[in-house]
Amino acid sequence: MKGDIGEEMKKKVAVLTLNALLYALCLPVEAQQPKKVPLIGYLSNFDPATESTRIEAVRQALRELGYIEGQNIAFEYRYAEGKLDPLPELAADLVRLKVDIIMTGGAATIRAAKNATKTIPIVMTGGGLDPVAAGLIESLARPGGNVTGITNLSRELGGKRLELLKEAVPKVTRVAVLYDPAIAGSVREVKEVLPPAASPLRLTIQPWEVRTADGFEKVFAAMGKQRPDGIYVSGGGQLINANQKRIAGLAIKSRLPSMSINREFVDAGALMSYGTDLVESYRRVAYYVDRILKGAKPADLPVEQPTKFEFVINLKTAKQIGVTIPPEVLARANRLIK
Repeated sequence: MKGDIGEEMKKKVAVLTLNALLYALCLPVEAQQPKKVPLIGYLSNFDPATESTRIEAVRQALRELGYIEGQNIAFEYRYAEGKLDPLPELAADLVRLKVDIIMTGGAATIRAAKNATKTIPIVMTGGGLDPVAAGLIESLARPGGNVTGITNLSRELGGKRLELLKEAVPKVTRVAVLYDPAIAGSVREVKEVLPPAASPLRLTIQPWEVRTADGFEKVFAAMGKQRPDGIYVSGGGQLINANQKRIAGLAIKSRLPSMSINREFVDAGALMSYGTDLVESYRRVAYYVDRILKGAKPADLPVEQPTKFEFVINLKTAKQIGVTIPPEVLARANRLIK
């Protein structure tokens, strides 16, 4: 009897010892397999300084959803610094890193990302293009493929900007339009959007191309000979965005009331802007990132258009160029810079 009990005890000890050894062997394996941190690729045609406000809006919105950079989400940033040529390689680099999502905005960067991958989800962060017309998605409601996100369609607001410029400065009849011909959306705005909108307002459009950073002064000097009484700045692209202060300064020096597409330009000294609330738009990007990380497919997430627009007026600039904005126009502004 005692021998049987002894043998039984030995078997139990052996089993317990084996289980303990197996458990101990499993621990290092589990320790070597931490939970994967999602990696988000951010592809931009601009530079870090230009994008800082926008990407911070995305990060803040992600934080509110529980994603903390450096803890449970990580980013890889790639900037083309205003050049189109590096975009395909920058997009391919993000694909090689096996990012979980690529965030990007603008036709050239979205196309570069789409050409680089058919499987990694691509979230559009806005931009003035029509993604359906550009062939990037099938429809807003059912984008199909691996692209979804936000489209600002800001070019379509060109007529509204001309209307506000005319209401704010009724004496305006000739509007010089400054644009970068390398930006397809700007070319379409100048040729297709603004002329039909200008006609009922009795405005004459005077297109002016600017191709290089040292060309702004020359354009403004030549522009003076046609005696415009207002200027419309078609945004988009590094050339225009990186020279906002220079353009605003030249407009003030020429005493020309200026209209632009976003409030960053007004902060730089332009008279007015009307467009999508970009910070709000970028915050909405976080929704798409969250949904996709939780398993949603881009093809099934409808592309959203902006619902919030802002009209901004720089009263300091108005004073500098001797313009008095009518009270009824000031009352419609979302923001006044004093």
